[in-house]
Amino acid sequence: MTQTDRPHARPDIPGQPAAALLGPAAASASASASVSGSATAEPVITVDTVTKRFVQRRKAGLLHRQRTVFTAVDQVSFTIAAGELIGYIGPNGAGKSTTIKMLTGILMPTSGQLTVAGLTPQRDRVKLARQIGVVFGQRTSLWWDLPLGDSFALLQRLYRVPPARFRANLDKYVQALDLGPLLDKPVRQLSLGQRMRGDITAALLHDPMIIYLDEPTIGLDIVSKKAVREFLHTLNVENGTTILLTTHDIGDIERLCSRVIAIDHGRVGFDGTLDQLRAGRDLETAVTELYLGGLDPEAATEAATLAAAETSASAAASA
Repeated sequence: MTQTDRPHARPDIPGQPAAALLGPAAASASASASVSGSATAEPVITVDTVTKRFVQRRKAGLLHRQRTVFTAVDQVSFTIAAGELIGYIGPNGAGKSTTIKMLTGILMPTSGQLTVAGLTPQRDRVKLARQIGVVFGQRTSLWWDLPLGDSFALLQRLYRVPPARFRANLDKYVQALDLGPLLDKPVRQLSLGQRMRGDITAALLHDPMIIYLDEPTIGLDIVSKKAVREFLHTLNVENGTTILLTTHDIGDIERLCSRVIAIDHGRVGFDGTLDQLRAGRDLETAVTELYLGGLDPEAATEAATLAAAETSASAAASA
């Protein structure tokens, strides 16, 4: 993002969906409860009115520099319960990657509070590193000149994963992501899809309870995308791993996420279920209108009420 404290495309209250009208904490708790089915679930991630500002200095003459304050994340609040798979979406420059960097402890928030797995990311970075995994789609955590298998072995030592547990995890993920033929191949010779599967494996070898995925399917072909999506779905359902996924791919959102948090101009503009976001439209149209400020709160409320009624009816029928 290059703008400085951009004016918001939408006002804080008008034009927001029903969940957003409840206020940051209540809206987040409401969305989480509607997805997980339990209003009392203890959140593993809590973001409370977090703001991140950057100071930029530019030359403004021979002896002077101009100071500009840029707000990347502005009063963001949400909670995520254990086992949720959340889509964290927004246009380029909306503040998604900055949020993830604060959640991992890479960046310090200017104001507000963050807790992840009961830890403060900036204060407890070493402890937190054992509880989280991170994949940045345009970067790699693998060693470029080493064979893929050697990168995994180095990560075992960095995270101090017991040998038996490391071998069991490696065998499981190598089989699930079809990495066997690639273990002796230098990372620099891997295709983008192969490297992405390697990065996802690297992020999971130490059994993290939370994984952050920043555009993990960017640039992948259809086959690679399908493999990654199926793997992430299985990981979430069978292992109960909490996943925060940032993506521009509508297919990722539709196939993986039960709840969506949308951020734009550094502020959360939507936090709710896919049914609330769709509001009777196809998902691509709904997301486009959301980015343009055209989300209809009444339609979102109606869709949420309908979804709740259908859930209640299904529960009554099964009982």
